[in-house]
Amino acid sequence: MRARLVAAIAWIAATTMVQAQPETELRVFAAGSLRGALTDVAQAFERSEAGVRVRFTFGASGLLKDRIAGGEGADVFASANMAHPQALAATGQAGAVRRFTRNAMCALVAPSVQVTPETLVDRLLDPAVKLGTSTPKADPSGDYAWRVFERIEQQGRRGAFEQLSRKALQLTGGPNSPPPAGRSVYGELVAQGRADIFLTYCTNTAAARAEQPSLRSVAVPAAINVSADYGVAPIHGARPPAQRFIDHLLGPDAQAILARHGFAPL
Repeated sequence: MRARLVAAIAWIAATTMVQAQPETELRVFAAGSLRGALTDVAQAFERSEAGVRVRFTFGASGLLKDRIAGGEGADVFASANMAHPQALAATGQAGAVRRFTRNAMCALVAPSVQVTPETLVDRLLDPAVKLGTSTPKADPSGDYAWRVFERIEQQGRRGAFEQLSRKALQLTGGPNSPPPAGRSVYGELVAQGRADIFLTYCTNTAAARAEQPSLRSVAVPAAINVSADYGVAPIHGARPPAQRFIDHLLGPDAQAILARHGFAPL
């Protein structure tokens, strides 16, 4: 009887100690376009890392970079480009930057707008068509849109870069842009008529169409499209799970999740 009592007390004490162990919070700053994919990746990571909970801060990568540079606490930075984490690495605020996935640009189109990949450039240049983009420098999606403009001009459309950069409505990704409210901001803006065509990531157009099937996603021709390389890095002074999260992100399970969300493999 005494032996059973001692064993029971020992079991209760051990259980209490396990329950009392504090969770480790892993702070991940990540591009908004990664919200769905990284949420799924984090759930798988947490199942393999007892006591670790991932807390995300999603937003425009350029703005997140500035917050980290300003001293805001983060353990991992997953950016929609390589340049922003590399800028932090150059100042010693981040470790080695790894490319972990890729994206491309597509056009999210309102139902009333007739456009195909072959006529996309003409429609973008049409003064009557409202063109939406994200905000360059603050959000890589805007930077990639501007590169598309440059390539249109390089393909022989003289003056296209100036015309498109002047007419583009920078509706998302800026410091004063409205935050997302649980739905695709791109789909909402096009559905509301704020833009007739929104040039953004293909993963964003897919997410918008899942919510609003009347919208269309039109491929940007390869000759003017760009490859959006996403980079990830640990932040200086990061908590121990940070590198394990990055390793998981580069592994086959996480890569499969990214692929299901429309991202290109490494």
